[in-house]
Amino acid sequence: MTWRPALSPYARLRDCTVRGATLLIVPERIVVLSTEAASVVALCDGTRTVAEITTELGESDGVGEFLDDVRERGWLR
Repeated sequence: MTWRPALSPYARLRDCTVRGATLLIVPERIVVLSTEAASVVALCDGTRTVAEITTELGESDGVGEFLDDVRERGWLR
């Protein structure tokens, strides 16, 4: 089965105008995402595969590894 990353039910993405960044809000933690990380996570809606996300971003450097890391932390399902 091909993984189609999506945010975990308890994770939320929010734009923070004060910080000028996108926040990943998970229980007991707020993660300030870089512009690149926010672009990747924003595409994790459960409809795209990792390969499709990589293609849509036009880059492959570290996207799969980043998604694996975020998944291991339980922020993606």
